[in-house]
Amino acid sequence: MQTAADAGDAATLLAAVPAGRRVALVDPRFVGHLHALRLGLTDPRFAAATVPGALTAQPEARGALLRALRRTTAAVGAGAPVVAPDTDPAPDDRTVPGRIAVALEAEGTAVKRPELGSLTATVPTDAGARATAESARDEVDDEAVRLRSAVKAHDGFFTTFAISPYSRYIARWCARRGLTPNQVTTASLITALVAAGAAATGTRGGYVAAGILLLVSFVLDCTDGQLARYSLQYSTMGAWLDATFDRAKEYAYYAGLAIGAVRGGDDVWVLALGAMVLQACRHVVDFSFNEANHDAVANTSPTAALSDKLDSVGWTVWARRMIVLPIGERWAMIAVLTALTTPRIVFYALLIGCALAACYTTAGRLLRSLTRRASRTDRAAQALADLADSGPLAQGVAAVAPGLRGAFTAPAVALLGTLVMIGGALFLPYGSLLTVAAAAVYVVLSGLAVARPLKGALDWLVPPFFRAAEYVTILVLAARSDAPHAVPAAFGLISAVAYHHYDTVYRIRGGTGAPPQWLVRTIGGHEGRTALVAVLAAVLTHAAGFTTALTALAVAVALVVLVESIRFWVSSSAPAVHDEGELA
Repeated sequence: MQTAADAGDAATLLAAVPAGRRVALVDPRFVGHLHALRLGLTDPRFAAATVPGALTAQPEARGALLRALRRTTAAVGAGAPVVAPDTDPAPDDRTVPGRIAVALEAEGTAVKRPELGSLTATVPTDAGARATAESARDEVDDEAVRLRSAVKAHDGFFTTFAISPYSRYIARWCARRGLTPNQVTTASLITALVAAGAAATGTRGGYVAAGILLLVSFVLDCTDGQLARYSLQYSTMGAWLDATFDRAKEYAYYAGLAIGAVRGGDDVWVLALGAMVLQACRHVVDFSFNEANHDAVANTSPTAALSDKLDSVGWTVWARRMIVLPIGERWAMIAVLTALTTPRIVFYALLIGCALAACYTTAGRLLRSLTRRASRTDRAAQALADLADSGPLAQGVAAVAPGLRGAFTAPAVALLGTLVMIGGALFLPYGSLLTVAAAAVYVVLSGLAVARPLKGALDWLVPPFFRAAEYVTILVLAARSDAPHAVPAAFGLISAVAYHHYDTVYRIRGGTGAPPQWLVRTIGGHEGRTALVAVLAAVLTHAAGFTTALTALAVAVALVVLVESIRFWVSSSAPAVHDEGELA
């Protein structure tokens, strides 16, 4: 920390700091809470940030900061108050940091201004104002505010009332001992994997231990995010780990339950895979709808207005959050039922609960889409095209086929293709070449569905239809096969493909776009993989080779996707994605 005599001296001192370091400019008259300064000066997610009386810049914004400081200094003089004589700035912009923040924004550099709530941050100009500011500061418990702000603003009922009241204190304990959110996230994954191993024993004691460990894993899962918010230890790696480990934990636990059930004489692999498919399809409905509408123009509807009105009534907020069966409620249900009942009952409850939740959320999104007059942007259309995960076969059809016109044409064509593919897998003789013909029809219809930009009112349904077609087809063909262990192999394949689809979502959310096209082409796209599995089922009818082929395909997809995903998320271009509003 160094003290500058005036604005000119500050520019000289800042220029001498090594280029790769963050710098901060704080008015010496600042009065406020320490956590207000933390929020303004230490959050790593923003290139530049400010609170009244303080400004920070990451290395990428250092140049803009120095230019703004020098321009302001040249305009008013190195030792003069940094307020232009022909302007009347807001009180917070009369200080050097405040004026520089305004200058940075005028140049085009985004400056984050965090919400301080009850925290104090000000620069008093006289003794009376200083006394008032100090009194306001002393009346608010800085640490209590910090603990409250560590909890996610919009969480489920179970998490809010059964976990967060004490997990925030675990987060503080971790922070005071130097533990990082990534370490807690890893501990949560390890605990969940141990829980899956306990469930795989197939004994009552193992099931009880599994249920307890799953709840402990969820407590740690809440703690890692709270630790990140408490200590402002956000990182790209942490975002990636948090985004992917939840799915890995849940699917590993499903597999553990299925293995345990088989040891007890009850094969529930089809139910386990069905629960995973349903959960993944639920998520892609949410992701696709949000991407289609978050930057839409004139994005209002009577349904949305009714939803906002319901949210103004306290009990309806919690009821609606519980109906969607978010991760807290879902894991609590799984843990309790595992300890007290059987894996079959666990999966029945999951399938029923998730199906009801899917119907509720999808119906609401359909009503909003049909009643709003939104104009979707090119960015939204590109996001939907990326989420569709079309491979070379569908892209080839789209390139030669004329774009089908009509407000609801794309989802209608995608739905028709999905019904043809799933219907063929379900009702045609297993191993018949007619199933391959159904796959060929699906490829053509998939290409037609994406031949035009996806800007229609219901075009966000196209990616969910494609996910359902691929996942359910693999599930049905594996279940109908006489090949031993075909369903567990299909479980592995769908897990690898689902990881690719979740990875696509989080890349798009971070503003970096979808995975590279070479990756999509290499793993075939949704239509290529679906057609390949249909061909394998026809060629390897009633043979153990079908299981081997599914396993090999799962390993190949997993290797390609994981290597590229890890390369991207540890690179400097990866975004820091944090699900502050994610319930599921």
